[in-house]
Amino acid sequence: MPELPEVETVRRGLQPAMERGRITAVEMNRPDLRFPLPADLASILTGKRITALGRRAKYLTIELEDGAVLVCHLGMSGSFRIEQDDVKVMPGVFHHERSKLAAHDHVVLHVTSESGAGHRIVYNDPRRFGFMFLTSRADMHAHPHLRSLGIEPTGNALDGETLAALLAGRQAPLKAALLDQKNIAGLGNIYVCEALWRAQLSPKRLARTLVRKDGRPTERCRRLATAVREVIADAIAAGGSSLRDYMHADGSLGYFQHRFSVYDREGADCPREGCGGTIRRTVQNGRSTFHCPSCQK
Repeated sequence: MPELPEVETVRRGLQPAMERGRITAVEMNRPDLRFPLPADLASILTGKRITALGRRAKYLTIELEDGAVLVCHLGMSGSFRIEQDDVKVMPGVFHHERSKLAAHDHVVLHVTSESGAGHRIVYNDPRRFGFMFLTSRADMHAHPHLRSLGIEPTGNALDGETLAALLAGRQAPLKAALLDQKNIAGLGNIYVCEALWRAQLSPKRLARTLVRKDGRPTERCRRLATAVREVIADAIAAGGSSLRDYMHADGSLGYFQHRFSVYDREGADCPREGCGGTIRRTVQNGRSTFHCPSCQK
């Protein structure tokens, strides 16, 4: 499933074509994705100007001039692409051929930019695990899908003190605590594995062990907070990770995967200088965990 950096990359790719543009028509090629699409989606969107393209955790938010917000989740295989005028070409190299099939083009937004250029913003989703829903700018953060999301792992908000407050008393392993979207929103399996490696912490370590008895963060806790922020920032700068069906809005693949230190590198030498360990794969709560037992304690 695309994680926060992937969704942020999609947002940035769509922004020039969509933000401040006007939706002139909406094609709905099926009534549902993972959940039913709003029955009045086309009538609500048509004619509206897009005032902002945002993101909350793994959700893309399309804000309209009347205060309505279309919220999109890519699910396992969802992607957006931009087609201009009558040329139906998706630039870049695709990981799965089926993602180009018109049969999987489920929602199409026709957008005219401020300059008058016409674009088709196509949502393609072979597995249909993605979904879209309508809310308002005023009510968005109270929506059932969004109201329980925790802090964003970007900027400086996630520091040692904040992380200590989230982990205090938690008996769960560190990896499970970091994947809990109520704690930190947008983190997924890939970047949790990478952050724990950077912080030299075992994914099996109990979360509460990073917090002192008085609630203050340990040095390990501060190190982990920094590692989470940095791995997310690096992934966004690199354009996200290309895994399975994920692609950028322009059709090109992400390339942060070439920088993975542990994820999907079972049996490889640990890249940490002087470590000499071997990357191991284990399973936690049904998910693959990649770490180096030699330097992650």
